Amino acid sequence: MASGKPDEREPALGRDFGSHVRELRLRRRWSLESLSKASGVSRSMLSEIERNQANPTLATALGIARAFGMRLGDMVDGHPADSRLQVIRANDPSYDYRSDAECALRTLSPLVPDRTFEFYRVEFEPGGALRSPPHFDGTRELVYVDRGRVIVQSGEESSRLGVGDSIMYAADVPHSIANAGRSHARVFLIDLFPPG
Repeated sequence: MASGKPDEREPALGRDFGSHVRELRLRRRWSLESLSKASGVSRSMLSEIERNQANPTLATALGIARAFGMRLGDMVDGHPADSRLQVIRANDPSYDYRSDAECALRTLSPLVPDRTFEFYRVEFEPGGALRSPPHFDGTRELVYVDRGRVIVQSGEESSRLGVGDSIMYAADVPHSIANAGRSHARVFLIDLFPPG
């Protein structure tokens, strides 16, 4: 039966989505600017969403959820307490940063603004390499070889590593990891950032 009232259908993401965003942001002591940088959503749009004055698009909501290291479903279901558990699902392609004939790079850690480290899995085909320019001053990298053989270079120094070997080195100079064998290689890589 028609009520004669304006259309008051439930917003696609639920009426409390904005409140959950605000609660998560304040719990982490993030400013709107911090969340904006992490999510790619403007401060003004975030402010409207938090006040439940805007119903975000799916792409916008997904960007916000990823900034918190959460699944969109958890945000929509209203479980802000779950923010202590930041799960990255194996089938989520948004964490694949490089995938080509030489190398596949996937993050295994949430990419949040206040992070002190980044954790990656790197897969190398024969001849593949990951070459990086200098990171922030004081940044170091830790590599563990899970499969195959690699050569790690930091500045002018290099070391050859096999399965089970690990190495820590300066990453504030040009550095690289290269497959040194004739078969597939896999390493786990941690970028350690200096205290801010």
